[in-house]
Amino acid sequence: MEQSAQTLSVFLNSFSSKPDGRIEGNHYVPSDMILPYISQLLMEDDIDDTLSDHPALLHVQQPFAQILSSCFGSDNGDTGEASKDLLQDGGGDERTLNLALSKGTHAVWAFLEGMKEAHMFLPRANGFGRGELVNQMVGESSNHNRAKKRYASDDHLEEVRRTSKSMMMIKEPKDICAHEMWDDIMSHGYDTYIIRGMEQLRIAMANEAEKNSRKDSRKTVVNVVDIRTILIHCAQAVAANDHKRAGELLKQIKQHASETGDVTQRLAQCFARGLEARLVGMGSQVWQLLRAEHISIVEFLKAHNLCMTACSFNRVMLLFSTMTILQAMVGKRRLHIVDYGMHYGFHWAELLRLLARREGGPPKVKITAIGYSRKGGPEKIEETGRRLSKCAHELGVPFHFHAIRKEWEEVCIEDLDKDAEDVLIVNDRFSFNTLMDESIFFDDPSPKDTVLQNIRNMRPDVFIQSILNTSYGSSYLSRFREALSYYTAMFDIFDAIIPRESKTRVVLEQDVFGRFALNIIACEGADLMERPEKYKQWQARNQRAGLRQLPLEPAIVDVLKDKATRCHHKDFLICEDGQWLLHGWMGRILCAQSAWVAEDTS
Repeated sequence: MEQSAQTLSVFLNSFSSKPDGRIEGNHYVPSDMILPYISQLLMEDDIDDTLSDHPALLHVQQPFAQILSSCFGSDNGDTGEASKDLLQDGGGDERTLNLALSKGTHAVWAFLEGMKEAHMFLPRANGFGRGELVNQMVGESSNHNRAKKRYASDDHLEEVRRTSKSMMMIKEPKDICAHEMWDDIMSHGYDTYIIRGMEQLRIAMANEAEKNSRKDSRKTVVNVVDIRTILIHCAQAVAANDHKRAGELLKQIKQHASETGDVTQRLAQCFARGLEARLVGMGSQVWQLLRAEHISIVEFLKAHNLCMTACSFNRVMLLFSTMTILQAMVGKRRLHIVDYGMHYGFHWAELLRLLARREGGPPKVKITAIGYSRKGGPEKIEETGRRLSKCAHELGVPFHFHAIRKEWEEVCIEDLDKDAEDVLIVNDRFSFNTLMDESIFFDDPSPKDTVLQNIRNMRPDVFIQSILNTSYGSSYLSRFREALSYYTAMFDIFDAIIPRESKTRVVLEQDVFGRFALNIIACEGADLMERPEKYKQWQARNQRAGLRQLPLEPAIVDVLKDKATRCHHKDFLICEDGQWLLHGWMGRILCAQSAWVAEDTS
């Protein structure tokens, strides 16, 4: 790789193209000859021998033959002959073409080489070189080099294509199973689906407890290592750029990390990846690779529904939103919901089911989904809209779905097509924590403030806000400590309610929560996606934007507390503070909800 990169650099420095088709280095090839030649080389099996034998083309091909020789010569002595055949035969045989195709992943391997170079700056004696994240990726690069001989065969062209896909970490979703899961939730109701899942978890936990009771207690090993403290010390070393100390601590963390172990072992497995990526200075690159990697839609749906089932506050928060909307709809005939950051819309199917049974007939319902502007959001929103429309049609509810594809700061009342008779509900469920605290321009308001002011100008009948109750502060260490505390509580919930042998739990913790944890630990600046604030910070921000908090309805709060007490784990808590409904676990407040209107609304 190093030799090929050097050869390529020499080649690029020696030849630079001009707009008229000339190439610096006193060589000239007419552009009307180059383009047809490239097109035929890529698309056709047979290439015109007359064109390929043109002296000017043969002269320009020479540096490419040198690159092929330098890239593959060390692995296969026949490759030099293959590159020579490429010049003589015009297009070369399919064997040579396979070799050229294998170079199509150059950008991926260049990144891996960058990781390898960053890895070389670490101390060799501390054992950090065996880091799982970096070594796995660098190892894949080495495996790629060793596989070149195999790719040179005619019989492995399809294998090259498959390997290229795995290099880019693209996984095909199991669409049929996902559609079946989606339809099952829509048809049976989300609340019913959650209740059914809770019962299944109770049975599974009882079976696991019985199995553990049969084990010989003498084989139990008590873990006396304080992994939490080691994680904090490692973060301190990372923040201080003490690579040697951080590497030693990270090695110790990995020795006690396991994605199928107890809470601290699973947490260590999750956080070690972020610490390692930051230590080698590759946090942004690893994060971009993780964003490009997609777990299957089936795995994600299972993990999403498992989280919704295990955490009582998810169900209680949906009930709060539903009951608040139903109360606002008393005596009204038109409902318009503006939903920021909509994903799958399961909870709106539950609301449609309740509205369909409303005395006097269902109202007209319109949902405006404001999706994430990043790639992939609009397609998911449109799919959600089609399924909600189908659900509403089956229930006999007049329904219209509208998607807005804009930056959230740019969405205003003119985008909503609001009717004067609409009961306007604006909903945010954990989405605003991705907004930046401050603008990149000194004089501009922060994106969070801009979005809240736009909501105030919409003059909603109710703005329902659900937030994650955590704040990362201004320093790296404060962010790490807060994230560690928050994720410890979440992993403790999973351990109390979900069996440790559950494969979906591993996906939920390591793939779903693990991605967010890596982003928080390893990234800075524009790559840092999570910027949550505590509920009192949101209260001050909302009031500055011209919003007024509505009092909690005692009847609604009583129902929700009863649900949480009777149906869920005893360590979940639900309480009130300053018209905020707070949800937590073992004394730690994890999220909060409240309802707002424009300040001058009567």
